[in-house]
Amino acid sequence: MNISDSRTLQEQAKATIDSFLDALWMERGLSDNTLQAYRSDLTAFARWLTSNSCSLLEVQSTEILAYLAGQGTRSARTSARRLSSLRRLYEYLLREGEMTHDPVAGIDSPKVGRPLPKSLTEDEVEALINAPDHGTTLGMRDRAMLEVLYATGLRVSELIGLRLAQVNLRQGVVRVMGKGNKERLVPLGEEAVHWLEKYQLEARLKLFKVQANDVLFPSSRGKLMTRQTFWYAIKRHSVVAGIRKPLSPHVLRHAFATHLLNHGADLRVVQMLLGHSDISTTQIYTHVARERLKELHAEHHPRG
Repeated sequence: MNISDSRTLQEQAKATIDSFLDALWMERGLSDNTLQAYRSDLTAFARWLTSNSCSLLEVQSTEILAYLAGQGTRSARTSARRLSSLRRLYEYLLREGEMTHDPVAGIDSPKVGRPLPKSLTEDEVEALINAPDHGTTLGMRDRAMLEVLYATGLRVSELIGLRLAQVNLRQGVVRVMGKGNKERLVPLGEEAVHWLEKYQLEARLKLFKVQANDVLFPSSRGKLMTRQTFWYAIKRHSVVAGIRKPLSPHVLRHAFATHLLNHGADLRVVQMLLGHSDISTTQIYTHVARERLKELHAEHHPRG
């Protein structure tokens, strides 16, 4: 295959992938991170096809199997994700009449066990929330953020993107626009309301260098905070709290769900609070709660 043919295949593949991702975004309202994951998987597949003088629209099952087998990964989860991306792409191409056969049909996904999400004990959460120095502007902001995160179980992207109008302190609720542009109301609880009021009165406006905007939790430069900035803040506070487990903002979301179930919350209620569209996604937390019960039994029962 000459350079011209290779370039043509690459351009055709890019146009097809772009069209698919646009349709996926319109249909499902997926996040930028999810769409980027699809793009990464499909672009890698298209490069492999080009190197083997084949196009996206002419590929056969044998070539897809060869591609998956040649990726050099032992992770069933990675292989399953790549195959899922291809399955979605070819479903779209069949629906649009771009293809008459499905090259992914008949290819089984590898079995993937769902890992239990990492969580924190209630004492560890308490230590983490108390770690920021709320005598400082940034410490007050971080304390309020941690209180809200543990009280609501928000995704980190939902937390850092909060605007003033989304929080009703009088009613004690936060209005969140989650995945798929689905809105939900989540209770804040007394502690989170207290620290939000204190933060807004004493610290928030000090974070704006020039003119204030409606971002609830701005960065130290008065702009919308990045996920990485908040992640680094949690890492710093975890050192102060003496927590040696690997930590991320998502761990507090897991702790929120697990602790609710440990204290008798209904699974459907937890599903609504987390903004899960499918209860099967929430059910993983029942396993976490069960593991915790086993640990308590082993620790405290005379024959444990």
